[in-house]
Amino acid sequence: VLFQIFDAFKSRLHDSNSKVNQVALETMHKMIPLLKDNLSPVINMLIPATVDNNLNSKNPGIYAAATSVVQALCQHLDNSLLLQPFCTKAQFLNGKAKQDMTETLA
Repeated sequence: VLFQIFDAFKSRLHDSNSKVNQVALETMHKMIPLLKDNLSPVINMLIPATVDNNLNSKNPGIYAAATSVVQALCQHLDNSLLLQPFCTKAQFLNGKAKQDMTETLA
């Protein structure tokens, strides 16, 4: 069930409407502390949906919301769940997003 929910939610995390996108990121930030390690089945879907476009967004609200999601993931999930997806993102992203992911890994 969790996979179905996040599969539908994922598209809101990179919606073309910036307001929808930002609210989805802010909602994700609120859900992480509640779900914690229960997010492990969807983490490989969730991280790309969160960081791919949002960490390079020129919209300060979207960038801030995406950054807070990454911070919440680091605070509330086992780091071993995050290591591989974060390394992959740091390797293949560019610009500010690559810098942010590299700093998060460090």
